[in-house]
Amino acid sequence: MIAWSIFIPACFALNCAPGPNNMLAFANGARLGFVRAMLGGLGRMPAFALLILVTIVGLGAVLAASATAFTIVKLAGAVYLVYVGIQFWRKARALAAAQSQDSAVALLMRRDFLIAISNPKAIAVFTAFFPQFITAAQPAWSQLAAMGAVFLVLEVVAVLLYVVAGMALGKVLRSGSVFVHLNRLVGGVLVASGLSMALSRQ
Repeated sequence: MIAWSIFIPACFALNCAPGPNNMLAFANGARLGFVRAMLGGLGRMPAFALLILVTIVGLGAVLAASATAFTIVKLAGAVYLVYVGIQFWRKARALAAAQSQDSAVALLMRRDFLIAISNPKAIAVFTAFFPQFITAAQPAWSQLAAMGAVFLVLEVVAVLLYVVAGMALGKVLRSGSVFVHLNRLVGGVLVASGLSMALSRQ
């Protein structure tokens, strides 16, 4: 039986790590309010569900075994993160003004999805983390599926927390210049994440 009392807090710590997707949820919460930011943050859910499925069927092991495949996916994800980060930096003032073309829910969800799906380290996390809690007495696939479902639920909670935190900042700091700097900060984090991914040897 899965040791849920250990798995859940450890998993939630991974969900709440301040990565690119969570930083986007935070920034969107600050400038767009709850509904659009929350819906935009949920764009990562299909991506993570797909990556969990990939892990369950064993393709995560293929990526781990093939250095070339992993490197290609990693570099593609790194390029996209850097691209989005540069866009956040260049459009910092426009984003701070919350222009409608930049805040449509469909666009927010697509951006969140692409950032999540283009990060091969998510597969590495699922491949390395989930098996630690598998017991030999039960089928591995059913345990992985259960842990994947719990991960997705906790991810929704993490999105909620980051969105609410962003909203709290937005209410306290109403200056437009603050949002410009916040968007530049998010852009910088995304670029740094992309460069880190590209230079990482794992």
